Amino acid sequence: MRIYPTMELQNGRCVTLDKGRLENAMIWHVDPVETARSWSAAGAEWMHLTDFDAIEGRDTNVELVEEIIRSAELPVQLAGGMRSRERIEHWIDKGAGRIVIGTLAALDPHLVKELAKLYPDQIVLAVDVWQGYVMTEGWRTQSAFTPEAFIEAFHDTPFAAIVVTDIDSEMEDVEAQLGLISGVAEKSRTPVIASGVVRTTDDISRLAYISNISGAIVSRALFRKTLTLEDVLEVAKTAHEPVAQFQ
Repeated sequence: MRIYPTMELQNGRCVTLDKGRLENAMIWHVDPVETARSWSAAGAEWMHLTDFDAIEGRDTNVELVEEIIRSAELPVQLAGGMRSRERIEHWIDKGAGRIVIGTLAALDPHLVKELAKLYPDQIVLAVDVWQGYVMTEGWRTQSAFTPEAFIEAFHDTPFAAIVVTDIDSEMEDVEAQLGLISGVAEKSRTPVIASGVVRTTDDISRLAYISNISGAIVSRALFRKTLTLEDVLEVAKTAHEPVAQFQ
């Protein structure tokens, strides 16, 4: 299972959100570029990067995102404000390894299907779920789609992955609940990356045994230093090692 250490940017700084509120972000006083390089040095194969300003239609972080893509020494899965063909193709041209699309998939599914076929292995579908329904517009707007119906609408689309976020678990400081993501993963034809449910290495171990989970996004715990990336990578690497049978 692949681990995606995750960075979230607002006004050029690394942040994490308090209960999903963009206006109440916790700022981490670290260098974003050096942090990305440290993840590569620790052995991460990918990183996930979300631009919160782009979600709100602002280009505050454009130069910083470009620098991270150029110098991180690992491929970047980029999310935030991907609501037009031009913007998606811009970031592919700038070297983003993958582009994560959520709101646009709800508004213009035909375009997203076309982009996924045009850019194989580079388009990722975001499925952000709150109280049983897919959310759009940066978690602000509830759609009429259940996650299962939303994914089924793209059943023949060659996405690189589907990122499923359990917003209820992400927003509340409670032990991660894996029921939602495991249920969605079971019905998806595309490998699922779990988001919003990793707080301990035990969560990684549990995810590793859920069918069709290909990876996990890890963010807040790394910045809080309740987890180290080295430990998370080691647990993910060894989760499926065979256990000797003693007679």
